[in-house]
Amino acid sequence: MLVARLFLLLAIVAEVAGTSTMSLIGQGHGWWGYIVMYVLIAISYYFLAFAAKKISIGVAYAVWEGLGISLITVVSIIAFDANLNRQELFGLMLAVVGIVCVTLGESHGQPNAKKNTDKPAKERSFSTSTRCES
Repeated sequence: MLVARLFLLLAIVAEVAGTSTMSLIGQGHGWWGYIVMYVLIAISYYFLAFAAKKISIGVAYAVWEGLGISLITVVSIIAFDANLNRQELFGLMLAVVGIVCVTLGESHGQPNAKKNTDKPAKERSFSTSTRCES
């Protein structure tokens, strides 16, 4: 699980770097900016795929996207002098709270529940309810 989290962290770093490159492209850095951006985003998805082998894809994607947005915002503020209003800060805070809830809701080392395979696929029911537990 530690290796999967490392892959997820690498995916987040590559996403932040690739997305932040978009601002440089707008400043006229030509084709090199596009190449760097596409390579970094491809690397991000590559590592995300490895992380999803051990971390459920819903959790991995939520953490990847949520932390990515948060870090991109920090990079934008520091490197590109972006300003956030209260509403944007509140939305960012909600994203972070959501990441915490999703991460805490993930089963850590618990055995998988018995799969519902005794019924045909059309009759199987899957629960979509989730809770944030601490």
